[in-house]
Amino acid sequence: MKRIILLVLFVSTFLVGNSQNLYKATSGEISFFSETPLENIDAINKDIRALINTKNGEFAFIVANIGFKFKKPLMQEHFNENYMESDKYKASMFKGEIIGVVDFTKDGKYPITVKGILNIHGVDKEREIAGEIIILNNKMTVITKFDIKVKDHKIKIPKLVIKNIAETVKVTVNVNFELKKQ
Repeated sequence: MKRIILLVLFVSTFLVGNSQNLYKATSGEISFFSETPLENIDAINKDIRALINTKNGEFAFIVANIGFKFKKPLMQEHFNENYMESDKYKASMFKGEIIGVVDFTKDGKYPITVKGILNIHGVDKEREIAGEIIILNNKMTVITKFDIKVKDHKIKIPKLVIKNIAETVKVTVNVNFELKKQ
């Protein structure tokens, strides 16, 4: 709960500036894929809250851990109860800044790197992640793929199923943004 309050305070700092520089997520998804010998595990979360301040390049993303949807209900139950402990760690967050030059007023594809703090399972990890911003008709799409090591965020895998869960999870982000209405 403390982390959610801190994120709300962080995100509210965006609102102090000019709203003409503030883009808000309108749709998209964050998904992950874990390849294992027994069975691949993948999930999608379409309930994304995110803001990008084009004036200073700051951003914040937050997803409710319980919002990840799996093909099998049992996988979803194990993810929330045993691994992510979603009752204790309600959300995963990434906040930081865009490194690189993006002309937010001009249509185009812009390779970027983002630098910030990724918080998963209550553990902060400084990350630099490559991605792309696509600007078209005053709308923005953020696309990236990156890996997360489960141990980096102190997610415990029971020894009984350690061979059934990959140590590294592949994450894909594809989120659409529009200028935040005043």
